[in-house]
Amino acid sequence: MIAAAALTCAARLSAQDATLIYRLGRDTVAVEQFTRSATKFSGETVIRSGPAVTRTQYDITLAGGKPTAMVLRRRQADGTPIPNNPLEYRFAFRPDSVKRDVVWKDSTQTQGFAASNAFVVLPVYSYAPFELIYARGAGRDSVPAVNLGGTAVSAIGLQKVGGDTLRMRGGTYQMLIRFDRDGRVQWTDGILTTNKAIGTRVAGTVDIAKLASSMKPTGVLSPRATAYAGFNRGPIFISYGRPAVRERTVWGGTLIPFDSVWRTGANEATHLATSKTMVLGDMTLAPGLYTLWTQHTHGGTYLIVNKQVGQWGTEYTAAQDIGRLKMEMAKTPEHVEDFTITIRATGANRGAIDLAWGDSVATAAFTIR
Repeated sequence: MIAAAALTCAARLSAQDATLIYRLGRDTVAVEQFTRSATKFSGETVIRSGPAVTRTQYDITLAGGKPTAMVLRRRQADGTPIPNNPLEYRFAFRPDSVKRDVVWKDSTQTQGFAASNAFVVLPVYSYAPFELIYARGAGRDSVPAVNLGGTAVSAIGLQKVGGDTLRMRGGTYQMLIRFDRDGRVQWTDGILTTNKAIGTRVAGTVDIAKLASSMKPTGVLSPRATAYAGFNRGPIFISYGRPAVRERTVWGGTLIPFDSVWRTGANEATHLATSKTMVLGDMTLAPGLYTLWTQHTHGGTYLIVNKQVGQWGTEYTAAQDIGRLKMEMAKTPEHVEDFTITIRATGANRGAIDLAWGDSVATAAFTIR
Protein backbone atom coordinates (compact mmCIF):
# COMPACT_ATOMS: atom_id res chain seq x y z
CA MET A 1 0.00 0.00 0.00
CA ILE A 2 2.80 2.40 0.91
CA ALA A 3 4.73 1.48 -2.23
CA ALA A 4 1.66 2.19 -4.33
CA ALA A 5 1.43 5.61 -2.76
CA ALA A 6 4.93 6.34 -4.04
CA LEU A 7 7.13 7.36 -1.13
CA THR A 8 9.14 10.39 -2.19
CA CYS A 9 12.88 9.82 -2.30
CA ALA A 10 14.26 10.82 1.10
CA ALA A 11 17.33 12.39 -0.48
CA ARG A 12 15.14 15.13 -2.00
CA LEU A 13 13.50 16.00 1.33
CA SER A 14 14.57 17.71 4.51
CA ALA A 15 15.27 15.60 7.59
CA GLN A 16 11.95 16.64 9.06
CA ASP A 17 9.78 15.29 6.25
CA ALA A 18 8.63 11.93 7.53
CA THR A 19 5.82 9.38 7.68
CA LEU A 20 4.47 7.25 10.50
CA ILE A 21 2.95 3.93 9.37
CA TYR A 22 0.53 2.44 11.90
CA ARG A 23 0.03 -1.31 11.70
CA LEU A 24 -2.27 -3.63 13.58
CA GLY A 25 -0.38 -6.88 13.31
CA ARG A 26 -0.07 -7.48 9.56
CA ASP A 27 -2.55 -4.77 8.54
CA THR A 28 -1.89 -1.08 7.92
CA VAL A 29 -4.65 0.88 9.69
CA ALA A 30 -3.36 4.45 9.34
CA VAL A 31 -0.63 6.53 7.72
CA GLU A 32 0.48 9.94 8.98
CA GLN A 33 2.78 12.15 6.90
CA PHE A 34 4.17 15.39 8.29
CA THR A 35 6.65 18.20 7.73
CA ARG A 36 8.39 20.27 10.38
CA SER A 37 10.27 23.52 9.92
CA ALA A 38 11.29 26.35 12.24
CA THR A 39 7.94 28.07 11.80
CA LYS A 40 5.46 25.32 10.93
CA PHE A 41 4.48 21.77 11.80
CA SER A 42 1.91 20.39 9.36
CA GLY A 43 0.65 16.93 8.54
CA GLU A 44 -2.20 14.70 7.51
CA THR A 45 -3.37 11.26 8.62
CA VAL A 46 -5.56 8.79 6.74
CA ILE A 47 -7.31 6.19 8.91
CA ARG A 48 -9.13 2.97 8.09
CA SER A 49 -11.67 2.89 10.89
CA GLY A 50 -14.55 0.45 11.26
CA PRO A 51 -17.19 2.04 9.02
CA ALA A 52 -15.20 4.53 6.94
CA VAL A 53 -11.90 5.95 5.74
CA THR A 54 -11.25 9.42 7.19
CA ARG A 55 -8.51 12.04 7.09
CA THR A 56 -7.18 14.43 9.73
CA GLN A 57 -5.28 17.53 8.61
CA TYR A 58 -3.37 19.84 10.96
CA ASP A 59 -1.30 23.00 10.51
CA ILE A 60 0.57 24.34 13.55
CA THR A 61 2.31 27.71 13.51
CA LEU A 62 5.50 27.88 15.57
CA ALA A 63 7.51 30.72 17.10
CA GLY A 64 10.71 29.82 18.87
CA GLY A 65 9.71 26.16 18.68
CA LYS A 66 6.45 26.78 20.52
CA PRO A 67 2.97 26.57 18.96
CA THR A 68 1.15 29.88 18.60
CA ALA A 69 -1.79 28.71 16.46
CA MET A 70 -3.32 25.55 15.02
CA VAL A 71 -5.93 24.69 12.41
CA LEU A 72 -7.31 21.14 12.41
CA ARG A 73 -9.73 19.62 9.90
CA ARG A 74 -11.51 16.26 9.76
CA ARG A 75 -12.34 15.04 6.25
CA GLN A 76 -13.85 12.15 4.34
CA ALA A 77 -11.64 9.96 2.14
CA ASP A 78 -12.18 12.24 -0.88
CA GLY A 79 -11.16 15.33 1.11
CA THR A 80 -14.65 16.78 1.51
CA PRO A 81 -15.98 17.79 4.96
CA ILE A 82 -17.66 15.11 7.08
CA PRO A 83 -21.43 15.75 7.07
CA ASN A 84 -22.85 17.29 10.25
CA ASN A 85 -19.37 17.96 11.60
CA PRO A 86 -17.40 21.21 12.01
CA LEU A 87 -15.52 22.45 8.95
CA GLU A 88 -12.43 23.08 11.07
CA TYR A 89 -11.09 23.83 14.53
CA ARG A 90 -8.88 26.86 15.15
CA PHE A 91 -6.70 27.36 18.21
CA ALA A 92 -4.73 30.38 19.38
CA PHE A 93 -2.14 29.69 22.07
CA ARG A 94 -1.11 32.36 24.55
CA PRO A 95 1.23 31.97 27.54
CA ASP A 96 -1.66 31.73 29.99
CA SER A 97 -4.66 30.73 27.85
CA VAL A 98 -6.03 29.07 24.72
CA LYS A 99 -8.82 30.25 22.43
CA ARG A 100 -10.73 27.64 20.42
CA ASP A 101 -12.99 28.43 17.45
CA VAL A 102 -15.18 25.59 16.20
CA VAL A 103 -16.16 26.60 12.68
CA TRP A 104 -19.42 25.29 11.26
CA LYS A 105 -20.92 26.01 7.85
CA ASP A 106 -23.18 28.76 9.19
CA SER A 107 -21.61 29.76 12.52
CA THR A 108 -18.52 29.78 14.73
CA GLN A 109 -18.43 28.78 18.39
CA THR A 110 -15.68 30.44 20.44
CA GLN A 111 -14.43 29.21 23.80
CA GLY A 112 -11.59 30.46 25.98
CA PHE A 113 -9.57 28.30 28.38
CA ALA A 114 -7.36 29.46 31.24
CA ALA A 115 -4.44 27.11 30.73
CA SER A 116 -0.74 27.92 30.83
CA ASN A 117 1.46 26.54 28.01
CA ALA A 118 -1.33 24.21 26.86
CA PHE A 119 -1.68 22.03 23.78
CA VAL A 120 -4.51 20.16 22.01
CA VAL A 121 -5.71 16.58 22.43
CA LEU A 122 -5.30 15.41 18.84
CA PRO A 123 -7.35 12.64 17.19
CA VAL A 124 -6.14 9.05 17.15
CA TYR A 125 -3.11 8.35 14.90
CA SER A 126 -2.05 11.99 14.73
CA TYR A 127 0.94 11.54 17.00
CA ALA A 128 3.77 13.33 15.21
CA PRO A 129 2.96 16.67 16.96
CA PHE A 130 3.80 14.95 20.24
CA GLU A 131 7.30 16.14 19.38
CA LEU A 132 6.07 19.58 20.48
CA ILE A 133 4.59 18.13 23.68
CA TYR A 134 7.84 16.30 24.40
CA ALA A 135 9.82 19.54 24.08
CA ARG A 136 7.38 21.52 26.24
CA GLY A 137 7.08 18.84 28.86
CA ALA A 138 10.77 18.60 29.77
CA GLY A 139 10.99 18.15 33.53
CA ARG A 140 7.18 18.12 33.93
CA ASP A 141 4.72 15.30 34.58
CA SER A 142 1.92 16.69 32.40
CA VAL A 143 0.94 19.32 29.85
CA PRO A 144 -2.49 21.03 30.00
CA ALA A 145 -4.62 20.17 26.98
CA VAL A 146 -7.76 21.44 25.28
CA ASN A 147 -10.12 18.98 23.58
CA LEU A 148 -11.93 19.45 20.28
CA GLY A 149 -15.18 19.65 22.25
CA GLY A 150 -16.31 20.42 25.77
CA THR A 151 -15.37 23.18 28.17
CA ALA A 152 -12.92 21.45 30.50
CA VAL A 153 -9.13 21.59 30.42
CA SER A 154 -7.65 18.09 30.52
CA ALA A 155 -4.02 16.98 30.61
CA ILE A 156 -1.59 14.90 28.64
CA GLY A 157 0.60 13.18 31.20
CA LEU A 158 4.27 12.48 30.63
CA GLN A 159 5.56 9.37 32.37
CA LYS A 160 9.11 8.28 31.65
CA VAL A 161 9.29 4.54 30.98
CA GLY A 162 12.95 4.18 30.09
CA GLY A 163 15.56 5.86 27.93
CA ASP A 164 13.76 8.23 25.57
CA THR A 165 10.42 6.44 25.87
CA LEU A 166 7.44 8.25 27.37
CA ARG A 167 3.99 7.01 28.25
CA MET A 168 1.54 9.71 27.18
CA ARG A 169 -1.18 9.50 29.82
CA GLY A 170 -4.51 11.15 29.15
CA GLY A 171 -5.86 12.15 25.78
CA THR A 172 -7.40 9.50 23.59
CA TYR A 173 -4.96 6.66 24.19
CA GLN A 174 -2.17 5.85 26.62
CA MET A 175 0.50 5.53 23.97
CA LEU A 176 4.14 4.66 24.46
CA ILE A 177 6.21 6.95 22.25
CA ARG A 178 9.97 6.82 21.71
CA PHE A 179 11.92 9.91 20.70
CA ASP A 180 15.48 10.26 19.47
CA ARG A 181 17.96 12.58 21.15
CA ASP A 182 16.68 15.46 19.02
CA GLY A 183 13.11 14.95 20.27
CA ARG A 184 11.77 13.40 17.06
CA VAL A 185 9.16 10.62 17.25
CA GLN A 186 10.70 7.29 16.21
CA TRP A 187 7.90 4.85 16.95
CA THR A 188 4.66 4.48 18.86
CA ASP A 189 3.40 1.43 20.71
CA GLY A 190 -0.27 0.93 21.57
CA ILE A 191 0.25 -2.03 23.88
CA LEU A 192 -1.65 -0.16 26.61
CA THR A 193 -4.52 0.73 24.28
CA THR A 194 -7.49 -1.13 22.84
CA ASN A 195 -6.12 -1.84 19.37
CA LYS A 196 -2.39 -2.15 20.17
CA ALA A 197 -1.27 -0.63 16.85
CA ILE A 198 2.44 -0.06 16.29
CA GLY A 199 3.63 3.08 14.50
CA THR A 200 7.00 3.16 12.70
CA ARG A 201 8.72 6.25 11.31
CA VAL A 202 10.14 6.22 7.80
CA ALA A 203 11.75 9.01 5.78
CA GLY A 204 9.72 10.66 3.03
CA THR A 205 6.11 11.61 2.47
CA VAL A 206 3.16 9.96 0.76
CA ASP A 207 0.28 11.10 -1.39
CA ILE A 208 -2.45 10.94 1.27
CA ALA A 209 -5.26 11.62 -1.21
CA LYS A 210 -4.15 8.73 -3.43
CA LEU A 211 -3.70 6.48 -0.44
CA ALA A 212 -7.15 7.36 0.94
CA SER A 213 -8.80 6.51 -2.39
CA SER A 214 -7.31 3.00 -2.29
CA MET A 215 -8.02 2.23 1.38
CA LYS A 216 -10.99 0.18 2.51
CA PRO A 217 -12.68 0.42 5.94
CA THR A 218 -11.55 -2.23 8.37
CA GLY A 219 -15.06 -3.10 9.48
CA VAL A 220 -15.58 -4.04 13.12
CA LEU A 221 -12.15 -5.13 14.35
CA SER A 222 -13.36 -6.89 17.51
CA PRO A 223 -17.03 -7.84 17.05
CA ARG A 224 -19.13 -8.49 20.13
CA ALA A 225 -20.06 -12.10 20.90
CA THR A 226 -21.97 -13.97 23.58
CA ALA A 227 -21.08 -17.27 25.22
CA TYR A 228 -24.07 -19.17 26.67
CA ALA A 229 -24.86 -22.26 28.71
CA GLY A 230 -27.90 -23.38 30.69
CA PHE A 231 -27.90 -25.19 34.03
CA ASN A 232 -31.17 -26.45 35.49
CA ARG A 233 -33.08 -24.07 33.23
CA GLY A 234 -30.91 -21.21 34.47
CA PRO A 235 -28.94 -19.35 31.78
CA ILE A 236 -25.38 -18.05 32.11
CA PHE A 237 -24.09 -15.50 29.60
CA ILE A 238 -20.72 -13.89 28.92
CA SER A 239 -20.66 -10.84 26.61
CA TYR A 240 -17.21 -10.04 25.20
CA GLY A 241 -15.29 -8.55 22.27
CA ARG A 242 -13.37 -10.87 19.92
CA PRO A 243 -9.98 -9.41 18.90
CA ALA A 244 -7.90 -11.24 16.28
CA VAL A 245 -4.28 -12.35 16.61
CA ARG A 246 -3.16 -10.77 13.29
CA GLU A 247 0.25 -12.46 13.48
CA ARG A 248 1.03 -11.06 16.93
CA THR A 249 2.15 -12.87 20.07
CA VAL A 250 -0.62 -13.67 22.56
CA TRP A 251 -0.04 -15.18 26.03
CA GLY A 252 2.90 -13.37 27.58
CA GLY A 253 3.40 -11.38 24.39
CA THR A 254 2.02 -8.29 22.70
CA LEU A 255 -1.67 -9.03 23.28
CA ILE A 256 -1.65 -10.37 26.85
CA PRO A 257 1.60 -9.15 28.45
CA PHE A 258 2.83 -10.83 31.60
CA ASP A 259 1.39 -9.42 34.84
CA SER A 260 -0.93 -6.86 33.21
CA VAL A 261 -4.67 -7.06 33.92
CA TRP A 262 -6.42 -7.79 30.61
CA ARG A 263 -10.06 -7.04 29.85
CA THR A 264 -10.62 -10.65 28.67
CA GLY A 265 -11.59 -9.50 25.22
CA ALA A 266 -11.80 -6.07 23.58
CA ASN A 267 -13.60 -2.73 23.81
CA GLU A 268 -16.26 -2.75 26.56
CA ALA A 269 -15.47 -4.75 29.69
CA THR A 270 -16.37 -8.42 29.50
CA HIS A 271 -19.57 -9.08 31.45
CA LEU A 272 -20.80 -12.27 33.10
CA ALA A 273 -24.52 -12.61 33.81
CA THR A 274 -25.73 -15.57 35.85
CA SER A 275 -29.24 -16.54 36.93
CA LYS A 276 -27.85 -19.16 39.32
CA THR A 277 -25.44 -19.01 42.23
CA MET A 278 -21.98 -19.83 40.87
CA VAL A 279 -18.96 -21.00 42.82
CA LEU A 280 -15.53 -20.34 41.28
CA GLY A 281 -12.75 -21.45 43.59
CA ASP A 282 -13.41 -19.69 46.90
CA MET A 283 -15.75 -17.13 45.30
CA THR A 284 -19.52 -17.48 45.60
CA LEU A 285 -21.37 -15.33 43.09
CA ALA A 286 -25.03 -14.59 43.73
CA PRO A 287 -27.27 -14.27 40.65
CA GLY A 288 -26.43 -11.00 38.96
CA LEU A 289 -23.99 -9.16 36.70
CA TYR A 290 -20.18 -9.09 37.01
CA THR A 291 -17.11 -8.27 34.93
CA LEU A 292 -14.30 -10.71 34.14
CA TRP A 293 -10.61 -9.85 33.89
CA THR A 294 -7.52 -11.94 33.27
CA GLN A 295 -3.97 -11.73 34.60
CA HIS A 296 -1.30 -13.89 32.95
CA THR A 297 1.83 -14.20 35.09
CA HIS A 298 4.97 -16.34 35.11
CA GLY A 299 3.47 -18.16 38.09
CA GLY A 300 0.04 -18.83 36.60
CA THR A 301 -2.99 -17.38 34.82
CA TYR A 302 -5.88 -15.99 36.88
CA LEU A 303 -9.52 -15.21 36.20
CA ILE A 304 -10.56 -12.11 38.18
CA VAL A 305 -14.21 -11.44 39.03
CA ASN A 306 -15.11 -7.80 39.67
CA LYS A 307 -18.38 -6.27 40.87
CA GLN A 308 -18.07 -3.04 38.85
CA VAL A 309 -20.20 -3.24 35.67
CA GLY A 310 -21.13 -1.08 32.70
CA GLN A 311 -17.62 0.28 32.09
CA TRP A 312 -15.14 0.39 29.20
CA GLY A 313 -12.49 -2.30 29.25
CA THR A 314 -9.71 0.02 30.40
CA GLU A 315 -11.61 1.02 33.54
CA TYR A 316 -10.43 -1.66 35.91
CA THR A 317 -10.64 -0.97 39.66
CA ALA A 318 -8.89 -3.58 41.79
CA ALA A 319 -10.74 -2.39 44.88
CA GLN A 320 -13.93 -3.75 43.28
CA ASP A 321 -12.51 -7.28 42.93
CA ILE A 322 -14.52 -10.11 44.45
CA GLY A 323 -11.65 -12.55 44.04
CA ARG A 324 -9.58 -14.54 41.61
CA LEU A 325 -9.20 -18.13 40.47
CA LYS A 326 -6.10 -19.77 39.01
CA MET A 327 -6.93 -21.28 35.64
CA GLU A 328 -5.57 -24.35 33.92
CA MET A 329 -3.54 -23.66 30.78
CA ALA A 330 -3.38 -26.07 27.85
CA LYS A 331 -2.42 -26.02 24.19
CA THR A 332 -5.21 -25.79 21.62
CA PRO A 333 -5.48 -28.47 18.90
CA GLU A 334 -5.11 -25.72 16.30
CA HIS A 335 -4.49 -21.99 16.08
CA VAL A 336 -7.40 -19.85 17.36
CA GLU A 337 -7.29 -16.58 15.38
CA ASP A 338 -10.28 -14.85 17.02
CA PHE A 339 -10.45 -14.80 20.81
CA THR A 340 -13.18 -17.24 21.85
CA ILE A 341 -14.96 -17.76 25.18
CA THR A 342 -16.91 -20.96 25.71
CA ILE A 343 -19.11 -21.98 28.63
CA ARG A 344 -19.56 -25.76 28.76
CA ALA A 345 -21.18 -28.22 31.10
CA THR A 346 -18.91 -30.85 32.66
CA GLY A 347 -21.61 -32.41 34.84
CA ALA A 348 -25.15 -31.87 36.13
CA ASN A 349 -24.12 -28.89 38.26
CA ARG A 350 -20.58 -28.34 37.06
CA GLY A 351 -19.12 -26.37 34.21
CA ALA A 352 -16.06 -24.65 32.80
CA ILE A 353 -15.24 -21.35 31.16
CA ASP A 354 -12.66 -21.63 28.38
CA LEU A 355 -10.65 -18.64 27.11
CA ALA A 356 -9.04 -19.76 23.84
CA TRP A 357 -6.68 -17.57 21.82
CA GLY A 358 -3.63 -18.23 19.73
CA ASP A 359 -2.09 -21.57 20.69
CA SER A 360 -3.44 -21.84 24.25
CA VAL A 361 -6.67 -22.07 26.22
CA ALA A 362 -7.18 -21.06 29.86
CA THR A 363 -9.94 -22.89 31.74
CA ALA A 364 -11.77 -21.95 34.94
CA ALA A 365 -14.00 -24.60 36.53
CA PHE A 366 -17.17 -23.71 38.43
CA THR A 367 -20.13 -25.32 40.15
CA ILE A 368 -23.79 -24.29 40.31
CA ARG A 369 -25.87 -24.24 43.47
